[in-house]
Amino acid sequence: MSGLFETFGRRALFKLDPEQAHGLSVAALKSGLFSCGGGNDPALAVTVTGLSFPNPLGMAAGYDKNAEIPDELLKLGFGFAEIGTLTPQPQSGNPRPRIFRLVEDRAVINRLGFNNDGHEAAFRRLSARTGKAGIVGVNIGANKDSADRIADYVTGIRRFYSVASYFTANISSPNTPGLRDLQARESLGLLLAQVLTARDDEAAKSGIVRPVFLKIAPDLTEEGLDDIAAEVKAHPLDGLIISNTTLSRTGLKSTRSTSEAGGLSGAPLFERSTIVLAKVRQKVGPELPIIGVGGIDSADTALAKIRAGADLVQLYTGLVYRGPGLPGEIVKGMSERLRRDGVKSIRDLRDRDTTHWAAKAIPA
Repeated sequence: MSGLFETFGRRALFKLDPEQAHGLSVAALKSGLFSCGGGNDPALAVTVTGLSFPNPLGMAAGYDKNAEIPDELLKLGFGFAEIGTLTPQPQSGNPRPRIFRLVEDRAVINRLGFNNDGHEAAFRRLSARTGKAGIVGVNIGANKDSADRIADYVTGIRRFYSVASYFTANISSPNTPGLRDLQARESLGLLLAQVLTARDDEAAKSGIVRPVFLKIAPDLTEEGLDDIAAEVKAHPLDGLIISNTTLSRTGLKSTRSTSEAGGLSGAPLFERSTIVLAKVRQKVGPELPIIGVGGIDSADTALAKIRAGADLVQLYTGLVYRGPGLPGEIVKGMSERLRRDGVKSIRDLRDRDTTHWAAKAIPA
């Protein structure tokens, strides 16, 4: 199906404004037009943070910002879906235009700025799916005008605790001024302490421990990665997501829109994000779960992330260019490669290439 989409569907959608095209794709999924997932291969099953994933491929946050279609995304073949980023109060985000396609690079620049309907609207939607199968994570952020951004993350944990499979604290979007400052060691320590205390409070009330992940940027220095690793090891964080979009424009082929402000995602992010992933894996050790994100658009790129040190992987921009058949295609491709190579479980691939990737310098 991804081949048909690339030939016909993408041509039509790419004549539209990117946000119009996104809205149409969400509407199409709501209508039930697409259900491309195949059967589950036990060799792809992964248990991470106590959650049993049918396969390691997830839908990254940013596509379903308002929890409108998590179950429809799972039907495409994803092993899990992450909704958001959600802020306590609704906000419109940055002025349009704020999404730019770099077709020659199979990439996107966005400066959306956490546009979303706020906690209450998303909570109502997620409450309506109570009892349904499938792992749905909630990505939480802070309002742009918040007087206490750490408090916004705490509010997110408490509001969605009854409906989230796991949480992601997104402190690495480049499109909310000052947000990435929360990655600095002192600020990060305060954030983790308060967020994890809120999680522990809710766990004590409910008897259920929801995992909390931290999503970091790919533009950190080695020293910055050391600081994050130190704080992560000092707190009972459940995992990391590596990485968010990059501010770098190194190596782009496109000539249009490359100077636009915002975060770059897609194929050009693959190398940078995979290097950062491997370096962090070495710094935090083998036990901490890591979700690898950035430039995944095939079974081979998904497996490369796992070999570099990821337990799970996510994609988004690949879906823009390859269409709704891509998740099923990747899952099928991973199964085929495991059988071809005589690998009984995808878990056996993790860290095989960590040393190779970690030895590389983070691109300028």
